[in-house]
Amino acid sequence: MPADLATTPVPGFHAVVPAGGAGTRLWPLSRAGHPKFLLDLTGTGRTLLQATVDRLTPLTGAGNVLVVTGARHAAAVGGQLPELLADGTERVLAEPSPRDSMAAIGLAAAVLEHRHGPDVVLGSFAADHVISGAEEFGRAVREGVAAARAGYVATIGIAATEPSTAFGYVHAGAPLGVPEAPSARHVVGFTEKPDAQTAAEYLATGEYRWNAGMFIVKAQVLLDHLATQLPALADGVRELARVWDTPERDAALARIWPGLTKIAIDHAIAEPVAAAGGVAVVPGEFGWDDIGDFASLGALLQAAGGTTLGDDAAVLRVDAADALVVTGSRTVSVVGVPGAVVVDTADAVLVTTREHAQAVKAAVDGWRARGREDLL
Repeated sequence: MPADLATTPVPGFHAVVPAGGAGTRLWPLSRAGHPKFLLDLTGTGRTLLQATVDRLTPLTGAGNVLVVTGARHAAAVGGQLPELLADGTERVLAEPSPRDSMAAIGLAAAVLEHRHGPDVVLGSFAADHVISGAEEFGRAVREGVAAARAGYVATIGIAATEPSTAFGYVHAGAPLGVPEAPSARHVVGFTEKPDAQTAAEYLATGEYRWNAGMFIVKAQVLLDHLATQLPALADGVRELARVWDTPERDAALARIWPGLTKIAIDHAIAEPVAAAGGVAVVPGEFGWDDIGDFASLGALLQAAGGTTLGDDAAVLRVDAADALVVTGSRTVSVVGVPGAVVVDTADAVLVTTREHAQAVKAAVDGWRARGREDLL
């Protein structure tokens, strides 16, 4: 492998970044119209989307990153990533409506296959994850590409730091036997979010890793698997790819897209193909966080030396040193509430605790039930 695993491009490798979802557990900071991938949640001056592309571009080389996003977010994505629009080759693929991850990734795979041929290798990486450890990330991606070139659907399994019930798990089996992917193993199967006891049992075996939804595969292999599992969906994205770079695209999208099966890639491809022996897992020993709620965001900021997102001078904590505060235009005082979460935005304020971070989605559902779509 190259000496600089983080910055040496992998020949023939393209990255696909699905950028969707409203991040409802980060409401009111994340909204449907301006979701978390468009936000700078780490205080670095780069949004989660920009940081994802920054991380992938050295591995793909210039011009080899595609972002798939909703039509309502396409302009914002292009504004944050003008390099994707710079040379006349469209690399922001806009979906007319959400059809889940399989349609998004399948469309990108079909466009890449049409533009670059069936052997092009693509890696799908979510737009809203935080990753540290560039060298280790680069190593895992390179091993995933090697496994993909051997015909497998490769995934990167994250080292579990606790028996979390918030993530799915991937069960690693025997070594894959691909020389350029020495740490890769066959996947025995995938498990949806387990209960706490099951998660603890998984970790005790040393055979399970968190499923972060990262997949690396040849475009043709992915689409051929899709043709076996969901032939209409495979036919639809391939038909769209044939006209994507032509004036016929809009008419084809209007005709084809609404009828595509709405399904996650995990259910459409990963699970059935793993059962047939066609999925490999590469261990990822880098730092990873999907910032799934305010507890996760608080821990991330705390690890970086703070618990404020915004103007720290506008926050006063008394007997609440670990309170997470996201500041808006007002000063915020937190007194005697350990683990508090206070999020102040222009039109909404959230007050909760880290313990109840997963329940924030209920507030979104409650305002929706009251007809307050303006808040969502």
